[in-house]
Amino acid sequence: MIDKNLVSELANAYLEGKPYELITCQVSADNQIVVEIDSYEGVDVDFCVELSHYLNEHLDREVEDYELEVGSVSITDPFKSLMQYRKNVGNPIEVLTADGRKLHGLLINVEDDFFEMEAEVLVQVEGKKKKQKERQTLRFSYPEVKYCKYDLKV
Repeated sequence: MIDKNLVSELANAYLEGKPYELITCQVSADNQIVVEIDSYEGVDVDFCVELSHYLNEHLDREVEDYELEVGSVSITDPFKSLMQYRKNVGNPIEVLTADGRKLHGLLINVEDDFFEMEAEVLVQVEGKKKKQKERQTLRFSYPEVKYCKYDLKV
C-alpha cells in the first residue's frame, strides 16, 4: 500500500509558496489516492493537473500501481481547515453541534480557537407560552461542532 504520509509530503512540497492548501489526502487499501486542495480564490483545474503530474513523477507505478485523483473540495463538504472557515466569512453556513443541534446562519468571525455565527434561535420569553425567534451571535470552539459547511439552502 502506498504511504499516505509520503503523498501528503509530496503534495505539501509542491504547494509550498503557492496560494493553495492541502485539505485531504486519502489512500485506500487498493491504492486509490484522493488529494483535495483549496485556496481563497478557488481552485484552477490546470493547477490540479500540474499537481497530479508532479505526484505521478514522484510515485513509481513500477513498484506499486495506484489510481490518482487530484481536485478541489466540494462546496458541500464540511470545512476541514482554518483557511476554509476564513474564506467563508460573510457566507451562510450550516452547523451541526456536538449535542445534535443543527443551526443555519451567517459566519461572521473566525479565530484560531473559535468561530462565531449569527443565527436565529428559539428562546423562551418570560410571560409567553411559545418560544420566539431571536437573532443571536453564537460562539463555538471547533471541538464543539461535528461539522460546519457552506449552506446551500439559503
